[in-house]
Amino acid sequence: MYWLSGLTCTDQNFMQKVGALKLAAKLGIAIVTPDTSPRGEGVANDPKQAYDLGLGAGFYVNATQARWNKHYQMYDYVVNELPEIIENHFPINKQRVISGH
Repeated sequence: MYWLSGLTCTDQNFMQKVGALKLAAKLGIAIVTPDTSPRGEGVANDPKQAYDLGLGAGFYVNATQARWNKHYQMYDYVVNELPEIIENHFPINKQRVISGH
């Protein structure tokens, strides 16, 4: 299960607050809670440093406009890159579900 945290949340919000780890372990469900905020050298940020645009918000979409499109490719990351990494390095099957808040 891929769990996507909402705006202003991090990967830790779900992991610490929900208490699902024990049940997931019992049911054999892997929970992946990525922090998908853009990272790296030269990441564009909102000039006004608004919390809802820039480094703190990737919106799980692929940006198409210059300045944003180099680092803001969150759809591809969540749907393609991350599952490939997880499935190649952990003993799980290819059944997936994406949810979040």
